[in-house]
Amino acid sequence: MNADNLLEKAKNYCLKRGVRFTTTREQVFKLLSNHTNAIGAYDLLDELKITDPAAKPATIYRALDFLSQQGFVHKIESINAFVMCHHFGDCNHPVQLLICDDCGHVEEIQSNDFDNALKEMATKKGFTISHQIIEAHGACQSCQ
Repeated sequence: MNADNLLEKAKNYCLKRGVRFTTTREQVFKLLSNHTNAIGAYDLLDELKITDPAAKPATIYRALDFLSQQGFVHKIESINAFVMCHHFGDCNHPVQLLICDDCGHVEEIQSNDFDNALKEMATKKGFTISHQIIEAHGACQSCQ
């Protein structure tokens, strides 16, 4: 899905949910949608400052928090970066990410078998999973 279609989908999603998709949130969304790899908050801030010179770290972090809460982006904890989710709104899905340590490409996959196995193991331990992001590091096909 191209960046314009993704943006339109996000706007409609926010409208349905009754949340504000502010100009800053939209700008950060657009910046993220132009990246195929994960990108750090400060790198996004540098890009945002081109159109909004007054932008501060708090600006970018507030926008990223909102985008994350809406399911538009995923935070990759292990590398402290963010990546666009191209199928947000379809469901409340578990996230499994394949992260190439060489080129930085991030591929989102979804394995219901993996999700079900994890939930089953958690349940046996008396644990309820409220949010899941699984990160796997390695080398993508292009870098092997």
